[in-house]
Parts: sequence; C-alpha cells; structure tokens
Amino acid sequence: MKKRHLPGFTLVELMVVMLILAILAALVIPRLIGHTEEAKRAAARTDVETFSAALTMFRLQCGRYPTTEEGLEALRTAPSDVQDKWRGPYTEKSIPNDPWGNQYHYTYPGNGGKDTFEVISYGKDGQPGGTGDDEDIIGGSG
Repeated sequence: MKKRHLPGFTLVELMVVMLILAILAALVIPRLIGHTEEAKRAAARTDVETFSAALTMFRLQCGRYPTTEEGLEALRTAPSDVQDKWRGPYTEKSIPNDPWGNQYHYTYPGNGGKDTFEVISYGKDGQPGGTGDDEDIIGGSG
C-alpha cells in the first residue's frame, strides 16, 4: 500500500509562524497602547471644544447660558423658560461620556466670573487635578 502525503504544515512550521507573530506583537502592542491615551485626550479636547461652541450658540439664541443644574442636557432639550427662543438641539447626538466613561462636568458661572462657563473632563482618573493622563481637560468661556 502506497502512503499518501497530505498537504499541510508541520509542527515546526506552525511553531515558527507563532514565534514570528509573538515577536511582532511584542514590538507593535506597546506602541499602540501608548497612543491610546493620547487619542482619548484628543477626543476629550474635541468634545469640550464642541460643547463650548454649542453653549455659545445657545447663549446667542436664548440670551443666557444653561444653569449648572440644567447642564449640557439643555443643548438637547429646551429648558422651560427659553422654549420660545430655543433653536436646538445644539448637538446632533446625545451628550456622551468622556473617553474614560465619566460624565463631562459643566459649571455656570465658571471661574472666570459672572458670564462664563466651564466644561471639564477630569481625565483618566476621573478626579479633579492630576498630571499626565490624569490631567483635567478644561474648556469654556472667559
């Protein structure tokens, strides 16, 4: 009886391929992980700037900024006292959490005085203050 040689890979060939994939992963993954936090910070900065522009439009049309209690949700749903002036929604999508899954913090008036506001992401740690990836991302007026 003649032996048939079935096409396929030997164990050694499979081990070599797995070793090459492991080496590539060891080189590429650390670089990607380092850029992930940078991308999250950039996304949070973009969100804060977008909210700031929408809040400015809200003020131009309604004559005031939303109160701290009304929050960013006033960009999606008209507060009762400005329904006749409100031309929103001022954002296309619902108000997202920051890239780390925490809510953005909106304060009116902001630290700049009577007619200012602040929109803040507290960064990776979700707590005020911090440095590096934990540093706050702050936008607003004033």
